[in-house]
Amino acid sequence: MYKVLLADDEILDLEGMKSFIPWESLGMTVVDSVNNGFAAWEVLQQEEINILVTDVRMPNMTGIELAQKALKVQDDLQVIFVSGYQDFSYVKQAIALNACNYVLKPMEDEELIEALMKAKLDLDKLQERKETERAYQEMIPILKNQYLLQILQKPYDGAMLGIIKREYHLNEMEWPVRVILLELDDVSTWRMHAQDTGDQKVQHDQYFTQLHKLLEQSGFRHFCKVTDQRMAVLMDVMKGKSDIQAALERLSEFFSLTVTVGEGGAAHRLEELHASYLMAEGALEQKMFRGKGKWILYNEVPTEDREDAKSLDIRLDALFTAMTNYDIVGIHDEVEAIQLLASNIRSKFTIRNLGVYIILKLDAHLNTMHEDLFQMLGIELKNLDVLLQFETMDDIFSWLRMKVFEISEKLNFRKSSKNGRLVEEIIENIRERVHENITLRDMANRFSFSPNYLGVLFKEETGYNFSDYVIKLRMERARDLLISTKLKIYEVASQTGYQYLPYFSRQFKDIYGMTPLEYRRKHS
Repeated sequence: MYKVLLADDEILDLEGMKSFIPWESLGMTVVDSVNNGFAAWEVLQQEEINILVTDVRMPNMTGIELAQKALKVQDDLQVIFVSGYQDFSYVKQAIALNACNYVLKPMEDEELIEALMKAKLDLDKLQERKETERAYQEMIPILKNQYLLQILQKPYDGAMLGIIKREYHLNEMEWPVRVILLELDDVSTWRMHAQDTGDQKVQHDQYFTQLHKLLEQSGFRHFCKVTDQRMAVLMDVMKGKSDIQAALERLSEFFSLTVTVGEGGAAHRLEELHASYLMAEGALEQKMFRGKGKWILYNEVPTEDREDAKSLDIRLDALFTAMTNYDIVGIHDEVEAIQLLASNIRSKFTIRNLGVYIILKLDAHLNTMHEDLFQMLGIELKNLDVLLQFETMDDIFSWLRMKVFEISEKLNFRKSSKNGRLVEEIIENIRERVHENITLRDMANRFSFSPNYLGVLFKEETGYNFSDYVIKLRMERARDLLISTKLKIYEVASQTGYQYLPYFSRQFKDIYGMTPLEYRRKHS
């Protein structure tokens, strides 16, 4: 509602404007009505008024004088002059003040309403411009974050370097610098427990917000968010490490979180930042061997450890492929190869870390197949405590081998069973029609089953109720569209089967802990 102030020394005119104009239907509210310029000025000093309707001639302070004073402190104020004097000099002064309108007395209600509607239209346009400017200002740090992240993660790009130099003033930096990556620990673990996700997400966002402020206070100007749990910082080679360590120690007083830091090699110019970033990533990969909460320098990591980390990921990919294809011999061989690789690690603690790492990678692989590790095994691995029960590496890998075989058999059974093939066909049909209004009854008619029977069968195969699975696929599709396209939020909602935008936003927030717009801004 726009706020209106009325000022007129003729009481009848003042009362008439208050009583006969449909203020509420115009989207306006009368804050006050006064009969002299001084009283109007007092109101303008106390309230943020959007529209001033004032008589031109009032004793002591005229409407022209009042408007002149008011516009000096609020340049977007809309002024409507009313007067019984058809004196051209007043009209000229009103025009000079950019008056919204000039209404002559005796005035018709319709004439004043028309002037008010024009003022409202101008205010709406002004508000729209302000919103656009505010949105642009909010986008600037996001764009800068994206530019710097792109130059870190991709090899030399002349055009992008030009943008970075302009936006970040990197030419003013004191070279050489190192890229360091700060990563929150245990993020993958808490993500697997839905009941903790929302609170943990808020805590992690707060952590990075405070870290951002502390770094700025220490003189750091060049850093960006890489993921929800990882931040990259450009650190002066000669100084800066102690400031970052001090910031982390200070945050440890308020947050029960640990951070592992990976430090890359020195970069002497902008084109070398990418190589330093890759080194910092390589240092962070050693967390499972070195432990959490450490500062790991890339050049202090033995070459064989780096190769072990790369070999492990290659072996795990091969293991998961064998598991998916129900290749029993392949599963056995790959588990043996991974165990042999792990035998070089002597610490019981890091061996258990390795077991946790493998399970987390397995869960991520199954998620790409729309499967859930814990649901498939029918167990709860809160904090993965089960791995702490084993005393030897052989025990850990025997357990892992057994579970991988079990998962492989279940995947194979679902592929080969009649019901499994039916459910796969149903799921594929849902994906193709995710933008439509899909019901269990419609699907049952399509595949010639009763709704009740199909609902039971579907839950037995997937572990989900039909409606919950449709929502799951819709939300995954919406998430992908928000990240990979420039579609407007309502267009994303429409393409995922939602015609009512607030319901779509509410359901998205229930699953991902943030609105679609917030999710796009964080992951763009």
